[in-house]
Amino acid sequence: MPLCAGRGGTLHWTADLDIDCDGRPGPVCNAASGPYFQGTTAWNGSDGRPLSADEVPYVVVPGPSARWRPAASGVTGGTLAVLVHGGRVRYAVVGDTGPTDVIGEASYAAALSLGLVGPPQAAGTQDDVLYLLFPDTRVHPIEDPAAARAAGRARVSRYLRETTP
Repeated sequence: MPLCAGRGGTLHWTADLDIDCDGRPGPVCNAASGPYFQGTTAWNGSDGRPLSADEVPYVVVPGPSARWRPAASGVTGGTLAVLVHGGRVRYAVVGDTGPTDVIGEASYAAALSLGLVGPPQAAGTQDDVLYLLFPDTRVHPIEDPAAARAAGRARVSRYLRETTP
């Protein structure tokens, strides 16, 4: 797994982007959208229900393993995530966990925000996407894209000030 730690505990990797359509069923992501649909996410929204892959831009982190334990790195539900692809920078949250040996997955809403359109089975990309996680920044409420954008803009601005010579 190509996971790297940066200054201030920031985590980053480059991978493709596969679509995670799990969570609260919606018009696109639901039991009919694919054989791997699960009606749950690792973390729930502020209303106690699973996140909606149709509405919430979220990334999926690998489940805990001997190689990496997200919680030990401060990564949990609502951790700020930044996605960079094709000249676009988009803000998301950590919203689900996946297999321990897979990295490079995000919600349908996250893919759409990057301009990766199409049905869930085809909307991702094999091109490189840069994933940045900021374990010191939590988005509240977890399901609010506007809160992720506001937290993301502020945290990335601070990150650039801290890392630019």
